[in-house]
Amino acid sequence: MKYVSLLVIAVLLISCNGKAQDQKKESFEVTKTEAEWKAELTDMEYQVLREEATERPFSSPLNKVYEPGTFVCAGCGTPVFKSEHKFDSGTGWPSFDREIEGNVAFSTDKKLGYTRTEEHCATCGGHLGHVFNDGPRDTTGKRHCINGVALDFIPKGQKEPIDE
Repeated sequence: MKYVSLLVIAVLLISCNGKAQDQKKESFEVTKTEAEWKAELTDMEYQVLREEATERPFSSPLNKVYEPGTFVCAGCGTPVFKSEHKFDSGTGWPSFDREIEGNVAFSTDKKLGYTRTEEHCATCGGHLGHVFNDGPRDTTGKRHCINGVALDFIPKGQKEPIDE
């Protein structure tokens, strides 16, 4: 009887981990082939935006940018965060208490063995980072922990991103 129970549990666990769950169900306005993305992005931008990697903490020059302006997706230029919502979380990644509504998509990430909320650009699907519930309590209580390499910064009054 123990073996039957173990077999049933094993079958249930295996059947709950189908490949369909790994695929994104959304289609995005900006779509490119992997070759096109690789040609347009730096190696690190490609790893983070297209392969959902995480940059090293404290490695992004955008971590300390607080001047007025807008942070846009490095893959497609969609505005995703405003500098007025940025704060120093001490984590080593650019952090914001809110996104630009409608420009960021959310999904469930269980890659580390626990559930996290992953953030993507709503226009191209590029991986931005994750959102947590440990942000400033005097605002939204959210901490959008974002890979700096997934962003470009456009100072207020400027139309194009600044070079890093």
